[in-house]
Amino acid sequence: MPELIKELKNLVFSEAFCKQHKENPKDFTRTRLLPFHELMFFLLNMNNSSYQTELNRYFKVIQHLEIAERTIHKGNLSKARAKLKHEAFIELNDHMLRHFYSNFSFETWFGFNLLAVDGTTLRVPDEKQILKHFGAWHSTNGRKPCPKARGSQMFDVLNKVTIDAIISPKSEGERELAAFHFLKLQPEDLILLDRGYPAHWLFKLILSMGSQFCARISYKKWNVVKKFYRSGKKEQIVKIDTTPTSKRKCFEMGLDIKPMKVRLVRIELASGESEILITTLTDMDQYPHRVFAELYHLRWPVEEDYKTLKYRLKVENFSGKTVHSVYQDFHAKLFSKNFTAIIATTTKDEIIIKSEPLKYAHQINFAQALSNMKDTIVLLFNRSGKKVRIIVEKIRKIFIQTTESVRPNRKFPRRHRVKQNRFFLEYKTAC
Repeated sequence: MPELIKELKNLVFSEAFCKQHKENPKDFTRTRLLPFHELMFFLLNMNNSSYQTELNRYFKVIQHLEIAERTIHKGNLSKARAKLKHEAFIELNDHMLRHFYSNFSFETWFGFNLLAVDGTTLRVPDEKQILKHFGAWHSTNGRKPCPKARGSQMFDVLNKVTIDAIISPKSEGERELAAFHFLKLQPEDLILLDRGYPAHWLFKLILSMGSQFCARISYKKWNVVKKFYRSGKKEQIVKIDTTPTSKRKCFEMGLDIKPMKVRLVRIELASGESEILITTLTDMDQYPHRVFAELYHLRWPVEEDYKTLKYRLKVENFSGKTVHSVYQDFHAKLFSKNFTAIIATTTKDEIIIKSEPLKYAHQINFAQALSNMKDTIVLLFNRSGKKVRIIVEKIRKIFIQTTESVRPNRKFPRRHRVKQNRFFLEYKTAC
């Protein structure tokens, strides 16, 4: 872990990185109280309070102050943020993930990296510029339109890290955003998709990257799926012809339009309903029918991760009133979540040993892990290599001590229409 932190730190301090991610060549050239690297580390600290409160807290931590002092005025922060491209956090996240998959021990399923794609909507500040860019949700009861953005992510469900994330105008469709995620696919990736995603052109894009997929599909989707559903068969290998709409998409993207060989799998649910999966894993000996119910169930952590983002990290609690700040906050918090998850992966062996004498296996309490990373992430990027090792060991120890039991086969009814927290820029929390 210290090696990864050193790499990320060197990247942020590099002249090339700064040059690539500043809005204007003249930006960050003078010696300022909030230089490029300091601004980056500040925004990674999972900020949810007011500008001034977070600034005072940041400098209290890095300067070992007994009480928070005003080192920088909030106006300086606003000016500095306008000079920083949000793509800096995306590149930092990509660099961290490349290091993780090259140097860390991580979980796979039958040798595949198990990735799930899912979308959501995000409430954004009610500002004219933001409303114009992202769009709004119009209610049927005549209430004022609610500004909302579309969010989407490709998530490693076994290792709990986000491979790619997008925040975009609400008018963008989930399939179109998924297509952008798929440009980062590798041959060892297996994509899990919910029933809103299946489209011939999207499947073709996955295959063009050398990857595989398994998706839930409505039995009303295509004639060949309807026929399979009515047949009562447990599984069947079929060919799917390209639809006219998908042909146009395939031509636009340079994809072939040949019929696609796939496997349809029927899963009987406890409710008595049948669920149909469509997959490119056609080898019935290597991937027997019995593994697919569990495989699709493994998609669930991507849904849970949105709860983490919205209710633990408060990703909708945006700190600025500009489109620019929305993109910065979103990608900065995504990086900090991933950074915490990667530290958590290094504790698995110790937690397994801890679980042996207990009734149930244990896992990290990720909400507590994120809470403990507040301010700690600042120290990790502002201390020497020797002190970083000490801090990493201390935070790992806290993670191992703060676990919760995993009770198998527990089921809770899914809560729809959960009331979301509303965040007002005028009433930021004081602590």
